[in-house]
Amino acid sequence: MTDIAKIGEELSRIAEAAGYASQSQFEQAKFWRGVNLALGVPAAGLAAVAGATALASTSGRIAAGIIALAAAGLGGVVTTLNAAQRTEQAQAAGNLYLSLQSDARIAREVDLGGQDPGEAREALAELRVRQDEINQQAALPSFYAYWRAKTSIAKGRQTYDVDAEDRSKGGV
Repeated sequence: MTDIAKIGEELSRIAEAAGYASQSQFEQAKFWRGVNLALGVPAAGLAAVAGATALASTSGRIAAGIIALAAAGLGGVVTTLNAAQRTEQAQAAGNLYLSLQSDARIAREVDLGGQDPGEAREALAELRVRQDEINQQAALPSFYAYWRAKTSIAKGRQTYDVDAEDRSKGGV
């Protein structure tokens, strides 16, 4: 196998790994967005009900206090989990992995044929450095997010129509 073919295989590995990583990060972002909504909306609603109950009559003080404590507890959980920031971080990491996946695919499909082995090796090295940097910055997705990503990819949700057409015509 030639050096160029080996580099092409490694570029394929980077693109595949980045595809799974990006989809896992997007699934993780969906999870944290759901947690934020599931806890934040009831906390705000309970706070409003507690305020209305307290203002409506003096006999509702105990009920208002209990509702306010529940709202404060949910608010504390929302703050501690920091789901909104985790959502943003996972979304950003997913986008970085998606960019890496696209660049590795372009390097393999478009650039590789016109490069000598030295140029191709340099391009591969730059993509590996990017991959390592993203890996160090990105939070590890949960097993659930990885499983959802794997299922999504298996269903072809990261496949471009042009790629599907190439396969049906006997291409790559």
